[in-house]
Amino acid sequence: MIKKLRVDHRLLHGQVAFSWTSALNADCILIACDAVVSDELRKTTMKMAKPNGVKLVIKSISDSVKALNSGVTDKYKLFIVVESIADAATLIQNVDAIQALNLGGTKATDATRNISKAVNITSEEEQILKELVADGVDVTIQMVPEDTPVPVEKAL
Repeated sequence: MIKKLRVDHRLLHGQVAFSWTSALNADCILIACDAVVSDELRKTTMKMAKPNGVKLVIKSISDSVKALNSGVTDKYKLFIVVESIADAATLIQNVDAIQALNLGGTKATDATRNISKAVNITSEEEQILKELVADGVDVTIQMVPEDTPVPVEKAL
């Protein structure tokens, strides 16, 4: 069962690994990120950051779609973390079981504008978010479980 899909450019770190995993009662974290699959240093770092007793799986976006649709992940209380809004949209568009998206953190760059404390988006990402909302996806901004989720429409 998919508990949550979250965008966080830092992927697996203390806040995600402990706060969210605990709040969701998740027993498996799926890092869906093409760049990490071939980066041994990042994989090792994430393995060290995962909470004890929680399974960590790192897959490409396409392999994540295949796994999520095949049923092999159904036995887990799954917390999915992606690096970008585009990756989240790909999962949502290809996995019927995902109907909600949590925005936790995206990098600030010269091409982005800030829409909340830690969420910075490009105009392309803004369009993606608007399309997701129009398609009925529940998109919220929420840094930590204790924060009140803010509908992305209010921030845009």
